Amino acid sequence: MTDSKYFTTTKKGEIFELKAELNSDKKEKKKEAVKKVIASMTVGKDVSALFPDVVNCMQTDNLELKKLVYLYLMNYAKSQPDMAIMAVNTFVKDCEDPNPLIRALAVRTMGCIRVDKITEYLCEPLRKCLKDEDPYVRKTAAVCVAKLHDINAQLVEDQGFLDTLKDLISDSNPMVVANAVAALSEIAESHPSSNLLDLNPQSINKLLTALNECTEWGQIFILDCLANYMPKDDREAQSICERVTPRLSHANSAVVLSAVKVLMKFMEMLSKDLDYYGTLLKKLAPPLVTLLSAEPELQYVALRNINLIVQKRPEILKHEMKVFFVKYNDPIYVKLEKLDIMIRLASQANIAQVLAELKEYATEVDVDFVRKAVRAIGRCAIKVEQSAERCVSTLLDLIQTKVNYVVQEAIVVIKDIFRKYPNKYESVIATLCENLDSLDEPEARAAMIWIVGEYAERIDNADELLESFLEGFHDESTQVQLQLLTAIVKLFLKKPTETQELVQQVLSLATQDSDNPDLRDRGYIYWRLLSTDPVAAKEVVLAEKPLISEETDLIEPTLLDELICYIGTLASVYHKPPSAFVEGSRGVVHKSLPPRTGSSESAESPDTAPSGGPAADQPSVIPTQGDLLGDLLNLDLGPPVSGPPMATSAVQMGAVDLLGDSLMGGSGGSFTPAPSTTAPTNVGAPLGSGLGDLFDLTGGVGTLSGSYVAPKTVWLPAMKAKGLEISGTFSRQVGSISMDLVLTNKALQVMSDFAIQFNRNSFGLAPAAPLQVHAPLAPNQSVEITLPLNTVGSVMKMEPLNNLQVAVKNNIDVFYFSTLYPLHILFVEDGKMERQMFLATWKDIPNENETQFQIKDCSLNADAVSSKLQGSNIFTIAKRNVEGQDMLYQSLKLTNGIWVLAELRIQPSNPSFTLSLKCRAPEVSQYIYQAYETILKN
Repeated sequence: MTDSKYFTTTKKGEIFELKAELNSDKKEKKKEAVKKVIASMTVGKDVSALFPDVVNCMQTDNLELKKLVYLYLMNYAKSQPDMAIMAVNTFVKDCEDPNPLIRALAVRTMGCIRVDKITEYLCEPLRKCLKDEDPYVRKTAAVCVAKLHDINAQLVEDQGFLDTLKDLISDSNPMVVANAVAALSEIAESHPSSNLLDLNPQSINKLLTALNECTEWGQIFILDCLANYMPKDDREAQSICERVTPRLSHANSAVVLSAVKVLMKFMEMLSKDLDYYGTLLKKLAPPLVTLLSAEPELQYVALRNINLIVQKRPEILKHEMKVFFVKYNDPIYVKLEKLDIMIRLASQANIAQVLAELKEYATEVDVDFVRKAVRAIGRCAIKVEQSAERCVSTLLDLIQTKVNYVVQEAIVVIKDIFRKYPNKYESVIATLCENLDSLDEPEARAAMIWIVGEYAERIDNADELLESFLEGFHDESTQVQLQLLTAIVKLFLKKPTETQELVQQVLSLATQDSDNPDLRDRGYIYWRLLSTDPVAAKEVVLAEKPLISEETDLIEPTLLDELICYIGTLASVYHKPPSAFVEGSRGVVHKSLPPRTGSSESAESPDTAPSGGPAADQPSVIPTQGDLLGDLLNLDLGPPVSGPPMATSAVQMGAVDLLGDSLMGGSGGSFTPAPSTTAPTNVGAPLGSGLGDLFDLTGGVGTLSGSYVAPKTVWLPAMKAKGLEISGTFSRQVGSISMDLVLTNKALQVMSDFAIQFNRNSFGLAPAAPLQVHAPLAPNQSVEITLPLNTVGSVMKMEPLNNLQVAVKNNIDVFYFSTLYPLHILFVEDGKMERQMFLATWKDIPNENETQFQIKDCSLNADAVSSKLQGSNIFTIAKRNVEGQDMLYQSLKLTNGIWVLAELRIQPSNPSFTLSLKCRAPEVSQYIYQAYETILKN
């Protein structure tokens, strides 16, 4: 009789009957009762009331009954922790049972009972099991350590279990080794900074020995661990590769991919001239090909990984093109992935085969697949120059089929072919123009309009064709409207006499009748260019276009290197690093390939030097506008358009906000000194005092509250601003923020009529009063001004967060610059949180919002640190000493109400401090850390 009968009963009063059966003297009856309890638990009934009765059944020699009771315990221990303690004695006893299966069962169950109260009772039995003579018990105990670490990490470290785990790596039994590696890897993932898996050539040798004998999952754990090892030279890398290669013929695809990952990583260290390098390339192809004979889901995972491998080392699979040909019964997701790899492997040697295959695909019934196949033909033409002609004639054949979506895709790719091979295949334009009426997709219409505009001089009726598109201008998508505008301007510059009306029509449609800011901006720029300097317009609009590159969809090299390190994981299927999709990815370590040996390429090219050096702190000066913007200023554009987020380039910055009416005063330029959005003048000042007091205060005393003020730096050099040099800094005193400026006139004429305006910024900083320069500024004269600021201006998130774009006007011109303000000027005076509130908030903010930083070379003690930070409104709420380390718990509040909580760890002998920040807006943490560094080091 099977056990299904236990799931069929639904009697009332069952709990009472079960209780009686559980306490029966007959062993068989007891076992039956426990099975019924487990069955009820499995279908979701609450049988927790029977806890004491079930626990009593633990005292038995019957292994099956014991397993069932342990299963029940794991399920209900969390909801009944006090009752679960009753079972502890039995665990301890079972861990000394003569039967190794019972010892292992006890230790496995102990690891699964996630109850804090019980964990300390389990340490002794676990310690014994880790040193047990039976390997089955030891391997189970190894995994139990990882589970215990998840519940109480501190306990595991104090009890020395981690060292015991490290010793197990040298165990004589391969399964114990594999489980020890798996447990240590799991623990190391949650603590990336701890160097748990301290691998050396000796331990690597032991892992490789165990690799041949353990189960497939054990092999995967060991291979993944090997992939994190960095061999000391190419000989060691080669020896590891030789011992891993046999895993490529394993039946389990996960083992194969893990082996491929190790080999791909260590191949970086092998010289390409080695015979072994060539042998290894040959050995890698067959296992990858074999993966493609599995079921579709596995094929897809294999294909996504092969896609990465082909981008890194196309030579591995260059002779295996046929495997990637699509089968009629492949699911669409496999077909599309195979197509992608076919294009990556296309070369002069196999292009004829590939094209014949792609032409076949273009007549399939699956629309998405056909589109991708047509696009693939275009990509082949761009990649393999010798095949371009055949590709174009194939595309023309496909256009003749008159199948709408095929025609549209073909036109889109032919546009790219024209870009790659100018003046070569333009004879086909006539055929393309015949299909104008059938185009209804924006991308195809835009491509066709581009072709007509670009080759207008070869198309007799180009103006008629473009005019036909213009009739429904407002119904077109933005992409088509922008293309049409540019094409008609190109046509006008090539045939000015015939198309005067057409260009006027499109410019007025784009500028006066359109709501789209991009379209209006482009329209105005063309209008201004054509009306002032047609020659310049010709140079700009009809400039030589750069040839398009071959592979536009390759993964960026550093990301590719990182993804190669994640072959066989989800990251290799998503083609994204784990940090992009793992929640709370603090624990995710960025991996990269070892530097190549035997090649002249350095690991990092000079033009990708790491950012964040001294250059990052320099204020970037936005270049002055040329005549074009000067003309634009005279145009009355109406109220400023709220366009897309503002870039820091001159044109965009000029055209959107800082050139709005408030600063430029419309077309004539009558100037309003302060922006219209600012609050009443005394907002920035302390209560009960006017701005006069504020100015006196700064003039007389310097910083009153002890908040750090950085020395002034040059924000706008004289050569960029027609002789006006502006240097400055930011300060905060008694609750008021100010910008301390020095204006120097290095020109030969007097400067007057100064005014200032800020662009929208992350924290709403804006001038609280006009810029007051009381007397005209004579040549070679300087004036110091303190401009009070408030934080009630318009808010827009900037990149970086503390970027401030400023416009200053005088009688000569308007000048733009941008600078970075230190975040500590925004720390408010009431940023001290109550202790209880601090504790509750710290717990409430999710752990993934916590970021850690190191503050190096700081030799202050805890009290000095605390008082120095308090001067800048970072308040210490509590201080305690843990094992000789001083821990400061601090809080601060920004002007926009964001609270930031901090834990600062200071070791008396160590000049490096550890700063942990928690905040509901984690993007500010980096800037808070910079503020800490600035304050503590100055």
